Amino acid sequence: MLTIDTSELTPVQLQNYMQYAVAPRPICFATTIDKAGNINLSPFSFFNMFSTNPPLCVFSPARRVRDNTTKHTLENVLEVKECVINIVNYPMVQQMSLASTEYAKGVNEFEKAGFTMLPSKLVKPPRVAEAPVQMECTIREVIHLGENPGAGNLILAEVKLIHINEEILDEDGKIDQAKIDLVARLGGDWYCRVTAENLFKVAKPLSRLGIGVDALPKAVRYSKVLTGNDLGMLGNIEKLPADEEIDAIRTDAEVKEVLDATIGDANNRERELHELAKQWLSKGNVEDALKVVLL
Repeated sequence: MLTIDTSELTPVQLQNYMQYAVAPRPICFATTIDKAGNINLSPFSFFNMFSTNPPLCVFSPARRVRDNTTKHTLENVLEVKECVINIVNYPMVQQMSLASTEYAKGVNEFEKAGFTMLPSKLVKPPRVAEAPVQMECTIREVIHLGENPGAGNLILAEVKLIHINEEILDEDGKIDQAKIDLVARLGGDWYCRVTAENLFKVAKPLSRLGIGVDALPKAVRYSKVLTGNDLGMLGNIEKLPADEEIDAIRTDAEVKEVLDATIGDANNRERELHELAKQWLSKGNVEDALKVVLL
């Protein structure tokens, strides 16, 4: 494994490693305004939500690595403590990227990138009409992390109003993760797209206490078939099945086929049972998969 001392890297080298490793990153497409009324629209991938009560998002316009200058977004929020965080999805990603061009102060990126300005309800900066979600925010605090090239400036933005395009909502009025079609930043010029085909769910272990991987038999923990993800699913079960439950799984047609085909062959039996369990895990049948590996 390569080990790197960050103090031995230039800011450019360090930025490259970190932006490729800490990814994907959501994109804060921030609208700000200065005291003279000049509007700025710029994307930042150093961004996330950090609190729901109060509702806070944090993004960071870092000092430019090449010349240590600050960005218009930072300068604007220090003058007018308001912003709009526009969420970026795939239909607008190319225009969003164009808006990241470092135009001179006073140049409106809405016009350069071809976006539509939509008046906000509570704050001065306008919203991006094309964005599926727009959050009007007031600035609670700006935390300067340093004066050197690449130093971040954490902008704590308190969300006051959220505007949501109804086309991305499900029948319950909640955002449909498959419909919003989000994009995220990776390293270099790379992005990723969140589509229905690459979405998956992981059951949260909040409502019950999982037995843990350490409670599984050694043969299961060190299986040559089951992955760490597979073991994590098995370890999230609340309790080990009773002996009669394990024995009852023998009557399943797929299990019976494996057992009949591996009579007298313990090694292959274990491997094939684990492969069957792996198939069931991929389909979300965790409880029966656990019974299979415990046979």
